[in-house]
Amino acid sequence: MEEPRGRKKPPRHLADLDEAGRKELLEASGLPGFRAKQLSVHYFTRLTSDPAEMTDLPASQREELAATLLPPLLTPVRTLEADKGTTRKTLWRLFDNALVESVLMRYPDRATICVSSQAGCGMACPFCATGQGGLQRNMSTAEIVDQVVDGARAMARGEVAGGPGRLSNVVFMGMGEPLANYKAVIGAVRRLTDPSPAGLGLSARGVTVSTVGLVPRIRQLTEEGVPVTLALSLHAPDDELRNELVPINTRFSVAETVEAAWQYAATTKRRVSIEYAMMRGINDQAWRADLLGDVLRSYGDWGWVHVNLIPLNPTPGSKWTASDPADEREFVRRLEAKGIPTTVRDTRGREIDGACGQLAAAED
Repeated sequence: MEEPRGRKKPPRHLADLDEAGRKELLEASGLPGFRAKQLSVHYFTRLTSDPAEMTDLPASQREELAATLLPPLLTPVRTLEADKGTTRKTLWRLFDNALVESVLMRYPDRATICVSSQAGCGMACPFCATGQGGLQRNMSTAEIVDQVVDGARAMARGEVAGGPGRLSNVVFMGMGEPLANYKAVIGAVRRLTDPSPAGLGLSARGVTVSTVGLVPRIRQLTEEGVPVTLALSLHAPDDELRNELVPINTRFSVAETVEAAWQYAATTKRRVSIEYAMMRGINDQAWRADLLGDVLRSYGDWGWVHVNLIPLNPTPGSKWTASDPADEREFVRRLEAKGIPTTVRDTRGREIDGACGQLAAAED
C-alpha cells in the first residue's frame, strides 16, 4: 500500500538505520560518527532517549547528538490499565497528529507488547474497530520500534504491576495490516532481533507478525530469512463467508492463503498460528469447525499449524457478538478430534478497549 505523495515523513531516527547508516547521519550533520554506537547503547540497552542520562557523551554535544539520532517520535496522550495493572494500553500521538495504540501485557511467565504498524487500517474487516476507521498512513520502522522500546523501558523500571522485569515478546497485532507496510515492518523486526547495541536483542521466536492474508507478501516473508511466527487471521474456512468478513479474500482465496501459510511453515519450520474470531451465528457452526479442520489437515498433520480461537470483543454499535460458550467448546472439540491443536485466547484489556479488534485510537 503506497503512501500518498507529498506527505511529510517522520524524522529519521537511529532505529530506522543500520549501524553504518547511523554513523553516516551523524557525520553528515557535522558530528563525530563514532558516537553512534554510544547512542545505540543508550537507546537499545539502557532504554533511554534522554540526553541528561547520557553522561558518557560530552556535555556540550549531548543535546545535538540526541536530537540528530533520537528525535521524539511518540508522545503519550493517555495510558489506561486493566487486569490489576498488568495490562496497559497507551494512546500515542505521532509527529503529524496521527493517533495509534499499543498494549503491554504482563503474564506470570512473559511480557508481551502488541504494537501498531499503521495509523488505522485499510483492510475494512467489518467486525474490527480499527478496520472501520480506514487507513491514515503507514508508520515508519522507528515509530514501530519505539513502541517496543517504551514497553521494555516500562518493564525494566518496574512501572508495570509485579516489579521490574523483561519484555520478551512482540506481536504485530495492533492497528494496521503489517504486511501492507512490509518494508517498515521487516525493518522493525530486524531492529528488534539484532543483537544489542545494533538492536534490542529479542529472539525472533518471540516475535509474531499477523496478516489477514496478503499472499504475495507472505511469500516474500517466507524468503526473508527472519524466522518469526506467522499468524494468519482466517476467521472463516469457506470463501463465501470469508469474502464478507475479510474483504481481501476476494483477491486471495482461502485455498491460496492457507497454501501460502503452509509454505511459510514448511520453509521456516515455524508453526503458523491461525487466528479465528468466534462470532455468534456467523462463523461458529460445528460444520465450519469440521471444514476448518479438513482445510488445515489437507497439508498433512506434521504439526505445522495451531488454531487460536478469539472470543469476539465488542465494538461500539457492532452487530457482531461473541459465540455462546457451549458453541465455542464444541468448536474446540471438533478441531481437536481432527488432530488440530487449538486454544482459546485469554482476552486481556477488554474493559479498556485494548483487546483484539478494539483499537480505535480515539482521544475521548
